[in-house]
Amino acid sequence: MRKLERFENLVAMFFARAREKGDKPFLWHKSEGAWRPTSWAEAARQVASLASAFTALGLKRGDRVMLVSENRPEFCITDLAIMAAGCITVPTYTTNTERDHQHIIENSGACAIVVSTTKLAKTLLPAAIRASSARMIIGIDEVRIGQQGALEFHDWHDLIAKHDTPASEAAARATFAREDTACIIYTSGTGGSPRGVMQHHGAILHNVEGCCSVISEDFGWGDEVFLSFLPLSHAYEHTGGQFFPIGLGAEIYYSEGLEKLASNIEEVRPTLMVVVPRLFEVLRTRIVKQVEKQGKFANYLLDRAVTIGNKAAKGSIPLHDRPMDLFLGATLRPKLAKKFGGRIKAMVSGGAPLNPEVGNFFASLGLTFLQGYGQTEAAPVISCNRPRAGLKMDTVGPPLDGVEVRIAEDGEILVRGELVMHGYWRNEEETARVLKDGWLHTGDIGLIDEKGRIQITDRKKDIIVNDKGDNVAPQKVEGMLTLQPEIVQAMIAGDKRPYMTAVIVPDPEWTQEWCAKSGTKCDFKELAHDPDYKAALGAAVERVNKELSVIERVRKFIIADGPFTIENEQLTPSLKIRRHVLKQAYGERLDALY
Repeated sequence: MRKLERFENLVAMFFARAREKGDKPFLWHKSEGAWRPTSWAEAARQVASLASAFTALGLKRGDRVMLVSENRPEFCITDLAIMAAGCITVPTYTTNTERDHQHIIENSGACAIVVSTTKLAKTLLPAAIRASSARMIIGIDEVRIGQQGALEFHDWHDLIAKHDTPASEAAARATFAREDTACIIYTSGTGGSPRGVMQHHGAILHNVEGCCSVISEDFGWGDEVFLSFLPLSHAYEHTGGQFFPIGLGAEIYYSEGLEKLASNIEEVRPTLMVVVPRLFEVLRTRIVKQVEKQGKFANYLLDRAVTIGNKAAKGSIPLHDRPMDLFLGATLRPKLAKKFGGRIKAMVSGGAPLNPEVGNFFASLGLTFLQGYGQTEAAPVISCNRPRAGLKMDTVGPPLDGVEVRIAEDGEILVRGELVMHGYWRNEEETARVLKDGWLHTGDIGLIDEKGRIQITDRKKDIIVNDKGDNVAPQKVEGMLTLQPEIVQAMIAGDKRPYMTAVIVPDPEWTQEWCAKSGTKCDFKELAHDPDYKAALGAAVERVNKELSVIERVRKFIIADGPFTIENEQLTPSLKIRRHVLKQAYGERLDALY
């Protein structure tokens, strides 16, 4: 079994892998209908040249450089170049509003900003002009702008061409320590304004070392291929979809987006993917609907696969089910495996809690499904399911190597190790609140089972306490609601109230089918007041209520005005619901249900 070598910083790890891999492909993007590679050697040359350009522009060690770009090869190259120049990367969501950008520029004190396109620059530039720290903008593509104020503008490709530098020269200058700050990642703000988490080189390297051990020991470390889909400005993808692959010496393909993700998976045939639970819920729904169209026998096979999978998750497959299990292994499972490329070792879910039913569904289809757990404040991976520890879908597995975890008296999960952040940027009060005696107070409630696996029961701050003092975990109930074919999104409420209520977003495909069957015009505003339509949604809620305790049951609900999206700020860029935003939007109507 191979172990990752110990590196002093992320830049040193990258240049070491580039020396080993040479002209082999590293970063892939799609252009004019074809996948096109950038080799390790070429990427290393570009990183070295761009780092020299940053220094020539006057950037100094410790300066913050903001990076606003979608997932593409230039993101990775720029990120590494910023660090190679001794600066600190501030990766930022492409979905940020002008207000978000201004907050991050001013809070981080970023003096330079790299932006990929004119479209992204339109939201960014007004914020950059107003911010006192920003001095220069570097455009990856040609960035067309109007009035530029006092800002300097540079072309990314010109800077590389003018400062051509051998990779060996930049590698020799990469003498940063593991304790040095590598990046400031702003949390997506489920509960308020984003805070800048200072991740040091050692924290991310510690994560990469632990994740490499999981792959090496449980699956075998080979020629790995990643498909990068989640935003690289999110800590999960930044570490899991960029630096982890670099540590493995893997190839990285950049997805064309959600609408083309399924076809990208079939084309790229990844060996590893990191994704969020919401994506698995969408994929599960699509698979079920595709099978439904294939007739009774296909539906029977899927039902049997899930039933047998659920039995296997609880212990072992009974003798009378084993012939059917073998049959499924020769028929249904290989067909579905092809939809995921046919060579995937594991799909790793993180970023939010996963409903165990969804995990068991994919495991039933023969796909190895791992749930991880972490936080931006821990670079971000704390633990991950491991086949060798026994896969159990209601746990998030044992901690990574070198991670200490203990449960506080109130049930809060505490974490200690090199992976823990040094603090929040320019926020000593919040830092002191979550870092105590070296322990990160995660804000998550959980327990550790007899095999050392962590089980998350809920977010400490999200727990609903009803008027009788009973605790309700909202994420569990919401997860069960969104598994119903009628419901695509949900948020429950009931703090200091006698019972639970909910905001429900109906599934648009189910709505179309309901309208066709009932002969009703599919006008969403009118449907929200249609008693038959609401009764059909109510039937879905009642199915869930039968599986819940009395205090968890949803007694009343309202229909949302529209889906929860990143654009209306009701979802974070990592697809978590923003409870405080939804409560502002629907608070009065929810209150009226009591």
